[in-house]
Amino acid sequence: MGKIVVSQNVTLDGVVEDPSGEGGFRHGGWFQQFMGQDWEAWEELELAEAEGAEALLMGRRSDEYFGARSPLMNGEWVDRLNRLPKYVVSATLQEPKWTNATVMSGEAVSEVSKLKRQIPGEIVVYASRPLVRTLMEHDLVDELRLTVFPVVLGAGERLFGETSDKRPLRLIRTKIVGNGLAHLTYERAREA
Repeated sequence: MGKIVVSQNVTLDGVVEDPSGEGGFRHGGWFQQFMGQDWEAWEELELAEAEGAEALLMGRRSDEYFGARSPLMNGEWVDRLNRLPKYVVSATLQEPKWTNATVMSGEAVSEVSKLKRQIPGEIVVYASRPLVRTLMEHDLVDELRLTVFPVVLGAGERLFGETSDKRPLRLIRTKIVGNGLAHLTYERAREA
Protein backbone atom coordinates (compact mmCIF):
# COMPACT_ATOMS: atom_id res chain seq x y z
CA MET A 1 0.00 0.00 0.00
CA GLY A 2 1.18 3.49 -0.85
CA LYS A 3 2.03 6.22 1.59
CA ILE A 4 0.90 9.81 0.98
CA VAL A 5 3.70 12.19 1.97
CA VAL A 6 3.04 15.93 1.98
CA SER A 7 6.31 17.81 1.46
CA GLN A 8 6.00 21.53 1.92
CA ASN A 9 8.10 24.65 2.35
CA VAL A 10 6.40 26.76 4.99
CA THR A 11 7.06 29.88 7.04
CA LEU A 12 7.29 29.69 10.81
CA ASP A 13 3.66 30.81 11.06
CA GLY A 14 2.46 28.21 8.55
CA VAL A 15 2.17 30.37 5.42
CA VAL A 16 2.67 28.58 2.10
CA GLU A 17 1.29 31.27 -0.20
CA ASP A 18 3.42 32.60 -3.05
CA PRO A 19 6.89 31.40 -2.05
CA SER A 20 8.29 32.44 -5.45
CA GLY A 21 6.81 35.93 -5.43
CA GLU A 22 5.10 35.37 -8.79
CA GLY A 23 1.56 35.37 -7.38
CA GLY A 24 1.30 39.03 -6.43
CA PHE A 25 0.94 38.37 -2.67
CA ARG A 26 2.43 41.36 -0.82
CA HIS A 27 4.65 39.03 1.26
CA GLY A 28 5.51 36.78 -1.69
CA GLY A 29 9.04 35.74 -2.55
CA TRP A 30 9.88 34.54 0.94
CA PHE A 31 11.43 31.28 -0.31
CA GLN A 32 14.52 32.84 -1.89
CA GLN A 33 14.59 35.84 0.41
CA PHE A 34 14.97 33.66 3.51
CA MET A 35 16.86 30.72 1.96
CA GLY A 36 20.14 32.35 2.87
CA GLN A 37 23.18 30.11 2.46
CA ASP A 38 21.03 26.98 2.70
CA TRP A 39 20.30 26.40 -1.00
CA GLU A 40 22.70 23.48 -1.48
CA ALA A 41 21.55 21.70 1.69
CA TRP A 42 17.89 22.19 0.67
CA GLU A 43 18.60 20.73 -2.79
CA GLU A 44 20.23 17.66 -1.22
CA LEU A 45 17.20 17.15 1.00
CA GLU A 46 14.80 17.47 -1.94
CA LEU A 47 16.83 15.13 -4.15
CA ALA A 48 16.91 12.43 -1.46
CA GLU A 49 13.14 12.73 -1.08
CA ALA A 50 12.56 12.53 -4.84
CA GLU A 51 14.82 9.49 -5.11
CA GLY A 52 12.68 7.76 -2.46
CA ALA A 53 9.38 8.58 -4.17
CA GLU A 54 7.42 6.25 -6.43
CA ALA A 55 5.09 8.98 -7.76
CA LEU A 56 3.98 12.60 -7.36
CA LEU A 57 0.43 13.72 -6.60
CA MET A 58 -0.80 17.27 -7.19
CA GLY A 59 -3.66 19.57 -8.08
CA ARG A 60 -4.18 21.36 -11.40
CA ARG A 61 -2.40 24.59 -10.45
CA SER A 62 0.70 22.73 -9.27
CA ASP A 63 0.77 20.76 -12.52
CA GLU A 64 0.59 24.02 -14.48
CA TYR A 65 3.27 25.67 -12.32
CA PHE A 66 5.80 22.82 -12.39
CA GLY A 67 4.98 21.81 -15.96
CA ALA A 68 5.79 25.28 -17.26
CA ARG A 69 9.03 25.57 -15.29
CA SER A 70 10.55 22.09 -15.44
CA PRO A 71 11.84 22.47 -19.03
CA LEU A 72 13.65 25.65 -17.97
CA MET A 73 15.33 24.09 -14.95
CA ASN A 74 18.18 21.61 -14.73
CA GLY A 75 19.83 19.38 -12.20
CA GLU A 76 19.40 15.96 -10.65
CA TRP A 77 16.31 16.89 -8.64
CA VAL A 78 14.37 18.21 -11.65
CA ASP A 79 15.52 15.28 -13.78
CA ARG A 80 14.21 12.85 -11.16
CA LEU A 81 10.90 14.71 -10.85
CA ASN A 82 10.46 14.70 -14.62
CA ARG A 83 10.93 10.92 -14.73
CA LEU A 84 8.48 10.15 -11.92
CA PRO A 85 4.88 9.26 -12.76
CA LYS A 86 2.58 12.11 -11.78
CA TYR A 87 -1.11 12.09 -10.88
CA VAL A 88 -3.08 15.32 -11.16
CA VAL A 89 -6.38 15.57 -9.28
CA SER A 90 -8.64 17.91 -11.26
CA ALA A 91 -12.24 18.04 -12.42
CA THR A 92 -11.40 20.60 -15.13
CA LEU A 93 -7.99 19.69 -16.54
CA GLN A 94 -7.99 17.78 -19.83
CA GLU A 95 -4.28 17.61 -20.67
CA PRO A 96 -1.63 17.80 -17.96
CA LYS A 97 1.27 20.18 -18.50
CA TRP A 98 4.00 18.16 -16.83
CA THR A 99 5.65 15.08 -18.33
CA ASN A 100 4.52 11.57 -17.38
CA ALA A 101 1.28 12.88 -15.86
CA THR A 102 -2.16 11.32 -15.65
CA VAL A 103 -5.30 13.32 -14.85
CA MET A 104 -7.51 11.88 -12.11
CA SER A 105 -10.87 13.51 -12.86
CA GLY A 106 -13.07 11.56 -10.46
CA GLU A 107 -13.87 12.42 -6.86
CA ALA A 108 -10.56 13.25 -5.14
CA VAL A 109 -10.90 11.09 -2.02
CA SER A 110 -11.91 8.02 -4.00
CA GLU A 111 -9.21 8.53 -6.65
CA VAL A 112 -6.43 9.03 -4.10
CA SER A 113 -7.60 6.05 -2.05
CA LYS A 114 -7.36 3.89 -5.19
CA LEU A 115 -3.94 5.31 -5.99
CA LYS A 116 -2.69 4.40 -2.50
CA ARG A 117 -3.76 0.80 -3.13
CA GLN A 118 -2.13 0.68 -6.58
CA ILE A 119 1.27 2.25 -5.91
CA PRO A 120 3.55 0.81 -3.26
CA GLY A 121 5.90 3.28 -1.62
CA GLU A 122 5.84 7.03 -1.26
CA ILE A 123 3.46 9.24 -3.22
CA VAL A 124 4.76 12.77 -2.62
CA VAL A 125 2.56 15.87 -2.72
CA TYR A 126 4.31 19.20 -3.42
CA ALA A 127 2.40 22.49 -3.06
CA SER A 128 -1.30 21.76 -3.88
CA ARG A 129 -2.75 23.43 -0.76
CA PRO A 130 -6.44 22.68 -1.55
CA LEU A 131 -5.63 19.03 -2.26
CA VAL A 132 -3.60 18.74 0.96
CA ARG A 133 -6.52 20.12 2.95
CA THR A 134 -8.88 17.56 1.39
CA LEU A 135 -6.44 14.72 2.03
CA MET A 136 -5.95 15.79 5.66
CA GLU A 137 -9.70 16.09 6.22
CA HIS A 138 -10.19 12.51 5.03
CA ASP A 139 -7.18 11.05 6.90
CA LEU A 140 -5.32 10.14 3.71
CA VAL A 141 -2.03 11.84 4.63
CA ASP A 142 0.40 9.42 6.23
CA GLU A 143 3.35 11.76 6.69
CA LEU A 144 4.10 15.49 6.67
CA ARG A 145 7.56 16.82 5.84
CA LEU A 146 7.76 20.52 6.55
CA THR A 147 10.80 22.61 5.71
CA VAL A 148 10.35 25.62 7.95
CA PHE A 149 11.77 28.96 6.83
CA PRO A 150 12.88 31.41 9.55
CA VAL A 151 10.31 34.11 8.98
CA VAL A 152 6.88 35.08 10.32
CA LEU A 153 4.78 36.75 7.62
CA GLY A 154 1.70 37.43 9.73
CA ALA A 155 -0.61 37.07 6.72
CA GLY A 156 -1.22 34.74 3.82
CA GLU A 157 -2.72 31.36 3.04
CA ARG A 158 -1.62 28.71 5.45
CA LEU A 159 -1.11 25.04 4.70
CA PHE A 160 -4.02 23.96 6.87
CA GLY A 161 -7.50 25.38 7.08
CA GLU A 162 -10.43 24.40 9.23
CA THR A 163 -11.02 20.71 9.82
CA SER A 164 -14.03 18.85 11.12
CA ASP A 165 -11.97 17.46 13.99
CA LYS A 166 -8.47 17.37 15.43
CA ARG A 167 -5.77 15.69 13.35
CA PRO A 168 -3.19 14.32 15.78
CA LEU A 169 0.37 13.92 14.50
CA ARG A 170 3.56 12.55 15.99
CA LEU A 171 6.96 14.16 15.43
CA ILE A 172 9.29 11.41 14.22
CA ARG A 173 12.31 13.32 12.89
CA THR A 174 13.94 16.74 13.04
CA LYS A 175 16.84 17.95 10.99
CA ILE A 176 18.64 21.24 10.59
CA VAL A 177 19.04 22.02 6.89
CA GLY A 178 22.01 24.25 6.22
CA ASN A 179 22.26 27.02 8.80
CA GLY A 180 18.73 28.36 8.99
CA LEU A 181 16.06 25.87 7.92
CA ALA A 182 14.33 23.25 10.05
CA HIS A 183 12.98 20.06 8.52
CA LEU A 184 10.25 18.46 10.61
CA THR A 185 8.73 15.07 9.82
CA TYR A 186 5.41 14.06 11.33
CA GLU A 187 3.39 10.90 10.93
CA ARG A 188 -0.30 10.58 11.45
CA ALA A 189 -0.99 9.45 15.01
CA ARG A 190 -3.59 6.70 14.97
CA GLU A 191 -4.41 7.39 18.61
CA ALA A 192 -4.38 10.78 20.31
